Amino acid sequence: MWPMNHNLTQPIAQTLVQMAHEFTHQEVTDCEQLAQSGSHRLYFRLTLADQRTIMGAYNDDVAENDAFFYLTRFFRNLNLNVPELFVVAPDKQYYLQEDLGRTTLYDFLTKNRQSDGRPTAEVVGYYEKVVRALPDLQLAGKQGMDFSIAYPRHAFDRQSMLWDLNYFKYYFLKLVNVPFNEQRLEDDFNKLMDYLLAVDSNYFLYRDFQSRNIMVKDGNVYFIDYQGGRKGAPQYDIASLLYDAKADLSPELRDHLFNIYLDALSQHVFVDRADFECHFQGFVLIRILQAMGAYGYRGYFEHKSHFLQSVPYAVRNIMGIVDHWSAPVQLPELFGALRAIAASDFVKPYQPGQTLTVLVQSFSYKKSIPQDPSPNGGGFVFDCRALPNPGREKRFAHNTGKDDCVIEYLEKYPAVAEFKAHAYAILDQAVDNYIERNFDHLMVSFGCTGGQHRSVYFAEQMAKHLRDKYTAINVVLNHTAQ
Repeated sequence: MWPMNHNLTQPIAQTLVQMAHEFTHQEVTDCEQLAQSGSHRLYFRLTLADQRTIMGAYNDDVAENDAFFYLTRFFRNLNLNVPELFVVAPDKQYYLQEDLGRTTLYDFLTKNRQSDGRPTAEVVGYYEKVVRALPDLQLAGKQGMDFSIAYPRHAFDRQSMLWDLNYFKYYFLKLVNVPFNEQRLEDDFNKLMDYLLAVDSNYFLYRDFQSRNIMVKDGNVYFIDYQGGRKGAPQYDIASLLYDAKADLSPELRDHLFNIYLDALSQHVFVDRADFECHFQGFVLIRILQAMGAYGYRGYFEHKSHFLQSVPYAVRNIMGIVDHWSAPVQLPELFGALRAIAASDFVKPYQPGQTLTVLVQSFSYKKSIPQDPSPNGGGFVFDCRALPNPGREKRFAHNTGKDDCVIEYLEKYPAVAEFKAHAYAILDQAVDNYIERNFDHLMVSFGCTGGQHRSVYFAEQMAKHLRDKYTAINVVLNHTAQ
């Protein structure tokens, strides 16, 4: 399988395939390009003749790559759970690394919530593993780490904080049209930075420590995408994890995980828990402000409206901090602006109460096309019967489109990737429009001959895609033939 935008990426894929062949002395039987997230890096899953997989990556930013290579080797020497780095090309733009699978902690959380929305005990268990492992990553900064390689800045210092605060001011606050005094706001920014910079900042700060950068594999957790790490305070990363908007963890679970984290950190260094918690509030604040700036930039300037669906969660989280603020620093102008945002008409169209439900179904054409249970009627129906059929092979007789063997079979074919990309594009356009118009229901159905393999695969993939992309919609998945 060659990647969809093959005119642009096929030469890159071919280079990585050749590197994998030379490294393993095996033929590469499949090359699957992974969907890009927030970065410009390109990733490919390369399948070898013996069915093992490795990851190939391309990034033309050599300084960022150098940071990743150095940190990976440093963490591996400390026996921390990061991917093994296999091969780096002489130009440092191409490299091969260990494949840690397809399941992020966010994926696992999304698929394993109880009927009331709370994570299952298994999910909580993985989060507990993460917060116990976090101090080991952070304390690596005190074990001879060379922060001069950090990208794009060596430390989360005043300059870095100011970038984040201005990101919030210019890409969110000024767009919401709530009144504030700019000089008094700048004074509050400086007071907040002074307060945060008073803590011990000689730790490794991961920078983007959240559920989509943590992999779940074989009962363990692994860490990826730390190339933006730098020197900083330990409170920032635990704030990033616990207040990740898309994860939407309850206050009770946050407190539980925070205390486990402090217990783990206390096993290595002295922790004044009261002081740590006071400063933690400040780091939660600056982290959420940075995220709100990103939502504004992505939503308004890049016209990716689904980012705005995270705004109510961010506002709810930040008001929880503002309303229970106990740190010895007063931020009246900033807090006044945040309260005005929470009460403004800007947030109302994106409130979780205005929820669009997308019903994703699989079905068998031997039976019938599912009817839309809502009063709206209609919806999208995708016919998967023109695609390669795992049902024709006896080895898949007792499997479904949820099983890895069927997934691997289907994803060998370029036609499957093309079909999926077209389906994603159609649904994304509809969902964006339905959200803007405050519609509450949309149905999409995938059909195949028996309703067991292809239709189930595409329904599962579509549900995952929508849950990953849109925070404030409700995705319901139903396999009608099973």
